[in-house]
Amino acid sequence: MPMLPLIGLTVALDYERNRSVLSLDYWRAVERAGGIPVLLPTLESEELGKAVLERLDGILLTGGVDVDPWYYGQLPMRGLGSLSPERDWVEIALAREALERGVPLLAICRGIQVLNVAAGGTLYQDLATQVPDSLNHWQRAPRWHPTHPVRLSRGSRIRDIMGAEEVRVNTFHHQAIKDLAPGFTVTGRAPDGVIEAIEAAEHPFALGIQWHAEGMWEKDHTQLGPFRALVEAARERRQRG
Repeated sequence: MPMLPLIGLTVALDYERNRSVLSLDYWRAVERAGGIPVLLPTLESEELGKAVLERLDGILLTGGVDVDPWYYGQLPMRGLGSLSPERDWVEIALAREALERGVPLLAICRGIQVLNVAAGGTLYQDLATQVPDSLNHWQRAPRWHPTHPVRLSRGSRIRDIMGAEEVRVNTFHHQAIKDLAPGFTVTGRAPDGVIEAIEAAEHPFALGIQWHAEGMWEKDHTQLGPFRALVEAARERRQRG
């Protein structure tokens, strides 16, 4: 049996209970897609982080709390939520290293925001106060339930992955991409114009989606597509050596 690709998954920090946490949906999606999920601790050493990345075939940046606006040159505004300083530092460094090395990377919700900031972009700190005409992007419905459509760009990787020009998605975020990072293209938007998907043209596989596909795929199998695409890109990288 050929060695399955190793996919590193970032984890959230629970400061009150002094532990790392991750929704089961993420690693189950990676496993179902054919990869081996590896949960990544929040290491304090940059050198150790690089050493871990050398042993992985792909990276999944998971969802979580807000990104510190310091990283994109802003002061905190009203509406900014909870922060996780150690996680910001580790994930931004990890994303930059993955982009530089050509390591396949999928970024979900907070992950797409981390990816954009790591590559030089900015965020809306709070859609409700900064984009008053935006949709409600924090649904009061089960995680598997789609509440708004996303239009996908013709010729984009995400459109090929999802097999449609429009998909209905769930939504659990109050931050979003404002200024797109250099080297990336917007490939999906909600009806209010909020960016829902980005990808890097000059990278083997660097894809960010704003919705939580990991919470939908068991009821909508097309939502497993981003995970399958990540695992396939990671498998190709492993085969190239």
